[in-house]
Amino acid sequence: MLQKRTKIVATIGPASESKEVLEQMVEAGMNVVRLNFSHGEHASHQVILERVREISREKNQAIAVLADMQGPRIRTEVKAEIPVEKDTEVTVSDIAHPECSAEILLDMKGISDGILPGHKILIEDGTIELEVVERNGECLKTKALNKGLIKNRKGVILPDSELELDILSEKDKKDLHFAVEHQVDYVGLSFVGSAEDIETVRKEMRAIAGEGVRVPKIISKIERKVAIANLSSIVKATDAVMVARGDLGIEMPTSEVVLLQKRIIHESLSSAKPVIVATQMMKSMTENPHPTRAEVSDVSNAVIDHTDAIMLSEESAMGKYPVETIATMSEIATKTEESPYDDVYRALHLNFRNEFSVLVRSAYEIAKSFNAEAIVVMTESGLSARLLSHFRPEKELLVATSDRRTWQELALVWGIRPYLYEGVTAIEEQKQKLLASAKADGHVQTGDKIVLFIGRTETDERMKLVGIQEVR
Repeated sequence: MLQKRTKIVATIGPASESKEVLEQMVEAGMNVVRLNFSHGEHASHQVILERVREISREKNQAIAVLADMQGPRIRTEVKAEIPVEKDTEVTVSDIAHPECSAEILLDMKGISDGILPGHKILIEDGTIELEVVERNGECLKTKALNKGLIKNRKGVILPDSELELDILSEKDKKDLHFAVEHQVDYVGLSFVGSAEDIETVRKEMRAIAGEGVRVPKIISKIERKVAIANLSSIVKATDAVMVARGDLGIEMPTSEVVLLQKRIIHESLSSAKPVIVATQMMKSMTENPHPTRAEVSDVSNAVIDHTDAIMLSEESAMGKYPVETIATMSEIATKTEESPYDDVYRALHLNFRNEFSVLVRSAYEIAKSFNAEAIVVMTESGLSARLLSHFRPEKELLVATSDRRTWQELALVWGIRPYLYEGVTAIEEQKQKLLASAKADGHVQTGDKIVLFIGRTETDERMKLVGIQEVR
């Protein structure tokens, strides 16, 4: 019994934070809970996290938790709102240079140092565009490219400027400490510019957790022009990727966003890294009970691109129909996956090759050649399961683990149905328990062919491709 393979990430907020609604969202198809640290206090995030873990245990269903960092946001500081017309002149500097008497200050010290004549300054998601026409010391003379109202504490994007931003603000460091202490599964890293940014955060988490303690996996959000320039090295360094189309569509031409989405997904798949497509996928359902046809097409095309997951933001956090939105998204994904347009006509290629990946590829090929109903994987770290998912097998991918953190992490990964057997490390016992569970769930039945793959376990450092077996 095939069900939705593409996973759904849902942001939690006032509309969805109650246990009752969270349970309904899980039943509708939510696989990953996103906690947005741009909003809310630690106490409220902790309550949601505890509710999610409780639901996961009660339903015996893997649910991953993503703590999404705000990142080094730049904001305006103005004494009063400034109305501008096209070509209105406005002076800009940053809070390190009060002597400039600029009409707009940027709240990050020294940030104006990297802004040069010809550069754009985008305010409030690009609602206001300023172009720098002259630099006088630390004072920037700009002209407005459109009519609008410049307000206080609005976000600023500098798409043309070479900026040296600390990947973690002081707020981010506190939020990261919370995320590590509470053992979330993934940390979303905003405004990534390089592989070094990822390693910086990984070191910070290890310092918080202590030596030898497992830390959350990193999801790098691709939303800056510099991230596109460094895409290959970022994907290689990270654990997972998010196509953050909101800010990406401001820093890059809007007409290129869908092409960049396809490029990022392809790069992620080639490195066997899970990838999420995010931003405004079902935005009209924030207010309406049904999506637009364009939104249905957007979700369907992301599924056809073979993304691991699709994400909801305000739709599930503050919308009127959080459960209905997830159910609709789940239906679109299922219908698309059942269609011939979702087929992988040729085996996907990895941009790396080692003994392990070759063995995993063999499991996929055998399952395809013998028309096996499922690939059954025993794993502790989840690596073998993630690699098998990369090939997007047409039949079931059933994964057993004795590690709860691995079980939760795999909730993000395309096609994987994870089963948890804590304390059970014997391979044969794990296999029998998984097959019994899968039969009860309707994913396999007696007489079906399966391919068995054994990854590394706590008691066995070898990896094995056992081959074709029959469900009894």
